[in-house]
Amino acid sequence: MPILQVEELKKIYGQGTNAVKALNGISLSVDKGEFVAIVGTSGSGKSTLLHLLGGLDRPTEGKVHVDGNDIYAMNDEKMTIFRRRSVGFVFQSYNLIPILNVYENIVLPIELDGARVDREHVDQVIGALGLSDKVHHLPANLSGGQQQRVAIARALATKPSIVLADEPTGNLDSKTSQEVMVLLKQMSERFRQTIVMITHNEEIALTADRIVRIEDGRIASHSSRAGRGAGTSNEHE
Repeated sequence: MPILQVEELKKIYGQGTNAVKALNGISLSVDKGEFVAIVGTSGSGKSTLLHLLGGLDRPTEGKVHVDGNDIYAMNDEKMTIFRRRSVGFVFQSYNLIPILNVYENIVLPIELDGARVDREHVDQVIGALGLSDKVHHLPANLSGGQQQRVAIARALATKPSIVLADEPTGNLDSKTSQEVMVLLKQMSERFRQTIVMITHNEEIALTADRIVRIEDGRIASHSSRAGRGAGTSNEHE
């Protein structure tokens, strides 16, 4: 059973003649442990889709199931808990707390939830991302690439059902971007972590297992790295 299922997702801003269809009937499924890149130009709807997958906004129509949960059947309070426990976010701007050190930033979502920190898991993630010697550093003392590694570690620390990455290399140079993408791929494989990433960078997208291209709020094509499943439909894969 796919860990993520999207059914005829639509998002319309405005009304009448001023209505803008940001998403126009997206259907998509993602298996556990799969790394999917969603690509598209500015205004294609990819950012809107990512926000809807993570419960940061609500659709005009359609459904999103994450790990069997119909997330838009939840009220706002339950949605907040769902996001904290089941979704790991990695943003372009890192969003680290400047007065907290690396370790404190990584475990913050767990502590906000009142849950027990799985030190063994967190230490594994920190080690895998090459941050073991940085745990007491403040974000200001880290490079951009190191800060993004901390953001990835924070996203993985809660053992989420899915990690959503929003242009995770957007603020990085090309060399550091490639390093971060290699790490994301390794994290997906090592922890069998499902990752959905949006990017406008075609080269970055090639790191993923599957590429889904969005144009004008609809899926224009999808393809695996092996070339299987290529097509132009908007149907479930």
